[in-house]
Amino acid sequence: MAIPRQLPNAITVARIPLAIVFFVLLLIAGPAGATDLAMRWVAGVLFVFAISTDWVDGFLARRYDIVSDFGKLWDPIADKLLTGAGFLGLAILGEVPWWIVVIILLREWGITIHRFTIVHEQVVAAAWMGKIKTVVQAVALGWALLPLHVWIGMTAWTVTTLVLMILALALTVASGIDYVVAQVRGRRSAA
Repeated sequence: MAIPRQLPNAITVARIPLAIVFFVLLLIAGPAGATDLAMRWVAGVLFVFAISTDWVDGFLARRYDIVSDFGKLWDPIADKLLTGAGFLGLAILGEVPWWIVVIILLREWGITIHRFTIVHEQVVAAAWMGKIKTVVQAVALGWALLPLHVWIGMTAWTVTTLVLMILALALTVASGIDYVVAQVRGRRSAA
């Protein structure tokens, strides 16, 4: 079966407006516990759907051997827009501590800016640790965004959210260090 060569890139690009729509819906829904429950479900499910497309575009690109420099560059950017919107929205709503969000966003956007500054030399694809970090962030955000507290109770939901966010933070910092070390080694090897 042949698929259009640009399908993975189109899926990647579609995540960008989805991130904006998700962010607006999340803020309209409001914080968990005092929220428009239906709107919170819509925002949470939209996030889960949008972040799932990250797996789909990557799978299609690898499966049909249509990996592109555009995809290598824009896929992580689209992911960062979506996850960044989730982290920022949850911090605005008071559900995730700002210090966690600030550290994660500084690491995410610092590396994204670096990728843009070296794009004329090379396109840096996500490393294995960065992919694991993205999965853990997606799970943590999905958990925090879906109003599961209606079934398990606010305390259990809040504690689990915090534990998952700290795990996401740890992997985000570790993968950032891994990225910097790999870039330094690559430059030394090239020199």
